[in-house]
Amino acid sequence: MNNNKKEYKLNIDPKILELLGPSLYTNIYYILAELIANSYDADAHNVYIIANKDDITVEDDGNGMSYKNGEIEKYLNVAGTSRSTEEDSITNLKRKKMGRKGVGKLAALSVSENVYIKTISNGEKSGFILSRNINQGNLLTPLDEDDMTFSNISGKGTAVVMTSPQYKLHSTLNAIKRNLLKIFPLVSDDFKIHIIRGSEKITIDNFDQAMINELSTLIILGDEFKHLESFFTTPYADHINELKKTQPAEIIPIRMADKQGNEHDYSLEIKGWIGAYASTRGRKVEMTDFPDNFISLYSNKKMGEFNILPLVGQNKLNEVYVVGQIHIDLFELTELPDMALSNRQGYKSDDPRYQKVLSFVKNDLLPDILKMREKYVSLGKKELKSLKLKKQEKLEKDFQKSVETFREDTANNATSKISISLGLNKNEEENIKSIIEEQINTNSPIMGIKSRIDSQKKKILISQTRPDKDLADIVYEMLLFNNVPPEDIIYTNCDNEISRIPEGDVGSSGIYSYLRQFFVDSYSTQKIYVIFVTSEQTKISWGALVEVGAAWITQIEHKIFNIRNFRPEHPLDDEQQWHSSSRDPDDGYKLYMDKLGADIFCQKVEYICDKLGYKKKARDDNRNRLQTLVKIKE
Repeated sequence: MNNNKKEYKLNIDPKILELLGPSLYTNIYYILAELIANSYDADAHNVYIIANKDDITVEDDGNGMSYKNGEIEKYLNVAGTSRSTEEDSITNLKRKKMGRKGVGKLAALSVSENVYIKTISNGEKSGFILSRNINQGNLLTPLDEDDMTFSNISGKGTAVVMTSPQYKLHSTLNAIKRNLLKIFPLVSDDFKIHIIRGSEKITIDNFDQAMINELSTLIILGDEFKHLESFFTTPYADHINELKKTQPAEIIPIRMADKQGNEHDYSLEIKGWIGAYASTRGRKVEMTDFPDNFISLYSNKKMGEFNILPLVGQNKLNEVYVVGQIHIDLFELTELPDMALSNRQGYKSDDPRYQKVLSFVKNDLLPDILKMREKYVSLGKKELKSLKLKKQEKLEKDFQKSVETFREDTANNATSKISISLGLNKNEEENIKSIIEEQINTNSPIMGIKSRIDSQKKKILISQTRPDKDLADIVYEMLLFNNVPPEDIIYTNCDNEISRIPEGDVGSSGIYSYLRQFFVDSYSTQKIYVIFVTSEQTKISWGALVEVGAAWITQIEHKIFNIRNFRPEHPLDDEQQWHSSSRDPDDGYKLYMDKLGADIFCQKVEYICDKLGYKKKARDDNRNRLQTLVKIKE
């Protein structure tokens, strides 16, 4: 049958077509996803997205459509339901059909006023122009068979040509690929998407591996997605069970009315995965890109809503790392009412299925993955601090070796030259060498490596007992306020891990091994500055007493921040004016200061900053900051 004798009639109200066409979709990638879904339902193995100068073509090697067998008539019946029974919902290749309402074919009209539909089925060609402004009687303009060509298929398949498109694809094929994967991840060796522009070509045949490889943490729901485990890697293998979880699909009972209004009990099965990126660095987002952080909803493997994260999240900073794909096939159960929005880019918010899913993601999945990422971050910080400490240890050893080499070589060379010049005998030579060695030991020069060692050492130790943590926290916060970096401070009870000594990295005695290694045994002359937070608890704390003794023995300069009614004693510098706070028994023994005490507090913090070379804040700024941390009484 010649194509010119075929009649193509669109079964839709033209007024509805005019309204639906331009406004049904607002993004070129949603449109492509609908057309790709049609190819998937047609049992295609390959879909070709071809970006030409004046058109965008989506071509597939699916079954194509036969005019003689009535398949084109069914295609043009826009109002017809494509899935009326469960049998209708499965393709010949046993794929679950994505299409339901039959409006996906109109997607192309959102980007183009005139869309050329070309199809071939067992050698039979058919074609017509789908237009926003159709002819009288809803008849479409046929295409001449002789003019119908295909770029990548023969025998069977379909091509949708969007002429003079109003939306453009991205400038790079990788950007196109990235966006398509976010909204249509159903690619595999059995279903590939090829993107072609001129001589450039890129093929999408895998989604899971590329995405999962970028994650720091992962939660898998259901056996169907268990294979994702093999793609997940982590540098913290000893903690993999804390960073990756595989659990059964979530089953939520729900009672709903079917299309006829009869109520039944259903099981809402939630499958899929959710994860958190290791880093967002290098993720350059173009203006029309989809965001990299999203939680998408899928049903029958077709995306129904791209991102529910704004609905389930709390707008926290760490949510920028979250990504996930949740699958709920009950959303598309044939016997239940359709819950998709008219624009095909989301679900009806009042549908109980939708509400149940949002509640589960908000209250269970999202909090779990954020906690897991916090663990990943803490492991990274611990490793970084450990590496930094090991580097410091190496520099210390290198420095000691350099000093010993310098002493020996200098003494030997100087002695040799003096002996030759003066003609000394063996005993005289030994005497000269002893004198030189003694002077070297007395006046050891600062070698070049010293500054590198000192720059990595902790500069300040806050010595305290746990019961006095509230005052120590105020001292710590005021140091940070005055531009002291947290990595320059040792504070064993600090809430910020940066200022604590890494567990197990400096021996069983922790902080004491660190202090001995870098401030007693060290060849470097830099001494740590100690801030003592003292109270009645100091006298009964062995650790605090050891630190007081160490400061006295090594003659380390220190300042005292005291809590009444304790009086600091020798060997602390009890002759200097110390700062004092008080506890209010009528207010739960909370700390408070009087105005003089607050001013002395600020004065001491500023002195420490001056002494160690930090850029301190002005007194008024410090007083204002202090009163936000502790009550100041008249």
